[in-house]
Amino acid sequence: MGKYNFDRWIERAGTNCVKYDFAKEWGYSGEELSLWVADMDFETVPEITDALVERAKHGIYGYSMPKENYWDTVISFMEKEHNYKTKKEWYVNTPGVVFAIAMAIRALTKDGDSVLIQRPVYHPFTKMVEKNNRRLINSPLKEVKSQGSIHYEIDLADFEEKIRLHNVKLFILCNPHNPVGRVWTKDELIAMGDICRKYGVVVVSDEIHFDFIYPGFVHTCFASISKEFSDMTITCTSPTKTFNLAGLQVSNVIIENNELREKVNEEIKSNGYDEPNIFGMVACKAAYEFGKPWLEELNEYLLGNLNFVREFVKEHLPKVSLIEPEGTYLLWLDFRAYQLSKEELEEKIVKEAKLWLNSGSMFGEEGEGFERINIATPRAYLEKAMNQLKLLFLN
Repeated sequence: MGKYNFDRWIERAGTNCVKYDFAKEWGYSGEELSLWVADMDFETVPEITDALVERAKHGIYGYSMPKENYWDTVISFMEKEHNYKTKKEWYVNTPGVVFAIAMAIRALTKDGDSVLIQRPVYHPFTKMVEKNNRRLINSPLKEVKSQGSIHYEIDLADFEEKIRLHNVKLFILCNPHNPVGRVWTKDELIAMGDICRKYGVVVVSDEIHFDFIYPGFVHTCFASISKEFSDMTITCTSPTKTFNLAGLQVSNVIIENNELREKVNEEIKSNGYDEPNIFGMVACKAAYEFGKPWLEELNEYLLGNLNFVREFVKEHLPKVSLIEPEGTYLLWLDFRAYQLSKEELEEKIVKEAKLWLNSGSMFGEEGEGFERINIATPRAYLEKAMNQLKLLFLN
């Protein structure tokens, strides 16, 4: 048994928690087990809490900005954990990755310009493109069947054709990919990067899940591959997914190209964002300094949860397919064998199984018939959820 207890249930209801406290406001009964939004039911690294408490004792929480010791810690983490050598001057603070994506879209494209995504994909990508009056271009991932299971790949011919036909200006890359769990290989990233270079496309790479990689797979930061790639890339990173800090609103965005960085910074300023959350900075620094042992145990626990779901589905839900994840703590389950409409599937999941998952259709029409389930929760809670699913689909 490790040092940290990920089996311990910590009650989150009543803490203004999005995952548990807003069910009735959003049309649910409140009885459902919640395995939807991508935050974890685990207490964070004790040293992070200690650092936050110590800072809170100071009693003054005025305007603050990161100094050398913060950036030294972030830079060291990126090099040691992700083999990406960065410099302080490349970084831009934002309150979150989605905000950073929106700022990049607004800074680097104009109304009506084409922005490409790869569905099924994290739904705020669509929202940020459309809400900012850009033209959404979709190059869907390919479902490739191998030995009876589905594996997602990039349709490179379609990817290039869509970029060429629609004069795409910006591509939002999800690496690791949410929700299908792919950790793109270096060769796949190079293939996409070469096409983007050919057509002058800026890449916004969302790498927020990059600390959750399963054995046998390796994450590659897109911008770390070459100077040519880093010169056309905005890399979005954050400790918030990794260390369960989403409410502290902090992300570290890497933009090596001076011109791109200045444009993004100007757009951020035009939106009134000046200084980051002081507690976010404190938490990030403590996470990257002290969080490695906790993260290692967490990833072992998540692997155990993945193994449990895999075996459970195989034994009790033979018509459901688990799309094998290479990264993230979000599983993509295929219910299409039941031939239910998206409304019928959602009705069964919510009303009958009493589960609050993410309907696959929210990630694009390519996700219809799928459900996304968050396994970053104590195993007993996950077991209860899976048993409720089993009873629903017993026949």
